[in-house]
Amino acid sequence: MDFTFSDDQLLFQDNVRAFLTNEVTPERIRDLWQTESGRCDYLWTQLTELGLPAMTVPDGFGGLGMNELDFILLAQECGYAALTEPLVDTVLVGVPLLAALGNEQLDLQSEWLTRIAEGKARLAVGQPGNPLVADAHVADLLLLPHGDEVHAVPRAAVALVRNASVDPSRQLFRVDWTPTAATCVAAGEKGRTLWADTVNRGALATAAQLLGLAKRMVDLAVDYSFERKQFGKPVGSFQAIKHLMANVAVQIEFAKGPLYRAAYAIANGLSEQDAQVSHARLACTEAALLAAKNAIQTHGAMGYTWEVDLQLFMKRAWALDKVWGDRGWHKARIREALFGGAILPGAGNTF
Repeated sequence: MDFTFSDDQLLFQDNVRAFLTNEVTPERIRDLWQTESGRCDYLWTQLTELGLPAMTVPDGFGGLGMNELDFILLAQECGYAALTEPLVDTVLVGVPLLAALGNEQLDLQSEWLTRIAEGKARLAVGQPGNPLVADAHVADLLLLPHGDEVHAVPRAAVALVRNASVDPSRQLFRVDWTPTAATCVAAGEKGRTLWADTVNRGALATAAQLLGLAKRMVDLAVDYSFERKQFGKPVGSFQAIKHLMANVAVQIEFAKGPLYRAAYAIANGLSEQDAQVSHARLACTEAALLAAKNAIQTHGAMGYTWEVDLQLFMKRAWALDKVWGDRGWHKARIREALFGGAILPGAGNTF
């Protein structure tokens, strides 16, 4: 069997990479920090023109009808660029959750999925056990958990309280709202299944971005190591620096296989997707955190300063380390898959 990506998938990745390189620069990210929303409507329009928000929207609602495996390479590129817009969460988390509600919520799906595909609406998804919702302030519809229930709540029906993040690009909000029968779109066993699948997709989305961030931090450190000279030579020529970067490069390559396998498992509904997603999440997280650590060492004291671009990607990696399950929770899921035994209560409350 051939598990390599198709020529079309690789070409799409190249095109998205070129677009993000030109449009999502470190200077533009810093400029967005000075705005009230931290987001750019024009950039979202450009992403829509590329067809990205519509990728996982079913074709019956005006989308492209693609799956997680089709988008996984693009999610990496979003991480590499530290894209501020909630594209990855929309495509890999919000849209599949909305699409999985079934025919019972056909009117809701028809309204919102069509608008999302057209770039006229955005989603935000709450994480079970986490009171903070990313990008709730720009979402037209929020999909929120209440026990086993899934609630679809218009933004006008909630009150938002901003919370600071270690990453200035992450816009986090506590959402104050009242669950009602009118907002409940799934409950009971169906609700539990939907949230379990959503947690997996959220962890996959996070893993892909972390892998992209790891690669960007390596590239920044390598570029700096050739510019910085000591004893008349670029510091990148020193063996100690080479080892720092080589160790991260190995971690990145080892993380690719688990990530793509997890995307395949979700796209094809495989029964072992829980363990495979957790494996990918752990591998990509370890690569990103090691990249941040070693890139800082390569930059020296400069790595900590506000002016250096490295901090944009380093802080994003630190922030994503704690969303859609922390490392302890994902390790527990792998242990359960390998050796049996239940995950301890409360282990996932850092979603």
